[in-house]
Amino acid sequence: MKKLTAWQVFRIFLKLGLTSFGGPVAHLGYFRDEFVSRRKLLQESSYADLVALCQFLPGPASSQVGIGIGISQSGLRGGLAAWCGFTLPSAILLILFAYGVSLLDEKVVQSGWLHGLKVVAVAVVAQAVWGMAQKLCPDLTRKIVSILAAVFVFAFPGVSGQLTAIFSAALFGLFCLRQDQPSTEDSHLFFPSRTTAAISLSLMFILLLGLPLLARSGFGPIQLFDSFFRSGALVFGGGHVVLPLLQAEVVNPGWIGKDLFLAGYGAAQAVPGPLFTFSAYLGSAQQLALSGWVGGLLCLLAIFTPSFLLLFGILPFWNDLRKNPHVRSALLGINAAVVGLLLAAFIDPVCSSGILSFADLLLALAAFTLLARWKLPPWLVVGLTGLGGAVLFYFFG
Repeated sequence: MKKLTAWQVFRIFLKLGLTSFGGPVAHLGYFRDEFVSRRKLLQESSYADLVALCQFLPGPASSQVGIGIGISQSGLRGGLAAWCGFTLPSAILLILFAYGVSLLDEKVVQSGWLHGLKVVAVAVVAQAVWGMAQKLCPDLTRKIVSILAAVFVFAFPGVSGQLTAIFSAALFGLFCLRQDQPSTEDSHLFFPSRTTAAISLSLMFILLLGLPLLARSGFGPIQLFDSFFRSGALVFGGGHVVLPLLQAEVVNPGWIGKDLFLAGYGAAQAVPGPLFTFSAYLGSAQQLALSGWVGGLLCLLAIFTPSFLLLFGILPFWNDLRKNPHVRSALLGINAAVVGLLLAAFIDPVCSSGILSFADLLLALAAFTLLARWKLPPWLVVGLTGLGGAVLFYFFG
């Protein structure tokens, strides 16, 4: 099976970065459609394993999955290409917004086209849940595991509930599900060496422990890098979970006002790509040091650096572990739980925020039909559904 070059990885993720609305769960749906369903570059089990791994890691899970896909295709250059393509479109838009924040009308953020993008996320996630359930939950036992995982995370919302569901499913798989067949990992994929892994993990902990000491010098750029590096390294759950931590890091010390912080958060909902690009806005709008686009890029690099170091540090060991038959049995349970987590996220917040009327439901069903039956590319469905949302808003308000 042919691997992609770094340039090919960049082009694919640039398209995704320009069209992937709907948050991290929707992003996982876009990735699966592009690399598992359409291009056949990853097996379903390998993709689910990568998703499961990134659920355990701190930082932005969907971005880490994208970086992991890039690494698997073309090494470090592929990981960087995937990150640049997926991240830079929204980062650039938010940096520009930081320059003109006072000119933005709030109605622009709340208009119908944005709601249409939430509706298309319903279709994308529904397609991902359905496709993954067919392959990862083929029997009644694993279907029950996925449903129980969904119920559990509803009962115990938050990162701790998700991790507990995954860990419990792993134990169930280890003792109750047998994987007698040999591992079907994508052996053609690139994975870092153990030497690279050791260097990455060492650098991760050196920066995590050393940057706070260097920040005591009062040098503004180091203080910025330290704050955003810790935000990327210590927050579990990604997405909206990082917002309280970022508020504590930049609003409480007075680096940026609360109104500006909330205005940027609103704009971050209106752009494609990962929510962690909110850091680019904060870096551009803050008043500590290096404000403007330089500060935006500095904070963007800082918050994503832990993701690269963790993936390069863990992927080689993960690739070896998943070949073990006992680990494979545990992964059967984990993958079923991942389907349950996606199902729970599909219900809330994807459906709860996207389907607010019968017209929204019809629009979501139309988008699902275009994706699942007509096999239209996701970027085109995103555009059509966003237009549909604007039309509904115009006629019905």
